Amino acid sequence: MARRTPELGRFTDVALLVLISLAEGQKHGYRMISDIEQFSGTSLEPGTLYGALMRLEERGWIEPVETTERRKPYRITDAGRESLREQLATLRRVEQAGARRAGLAWGAA
Repeated sequence: MARRTPELGRFTDVALLVLISLAEGQKHGYRMISDIEQFSGTSLEPGTLYGALMRLEERGWIEPVETTERRKPYRITDAGRESLREQLATLRRVEQAGARRAGLAWGAA
């Protein structure tokens, strides 16, 4: 898939789900897991989530929020919002091509 940002590297579904969740506002891990399951139907294991959080933080797409609480919240960065916009644009192109090639018309029963 064509991407304008070269450092995107391998973009995983989990990374996309995390960025979508954090685009709404800062969250800690358990809240992200619940949110992701609610909006996508995808159940993430904590190890899967925290591995994705570590990779996203290394890329500068998310950052931890200072807190005195036990749970560590994260927020999306401007770079993370840009990579999310690029990935969603790519997914829209893929979805449109797939629907066109499969002869699907959205909204038709």
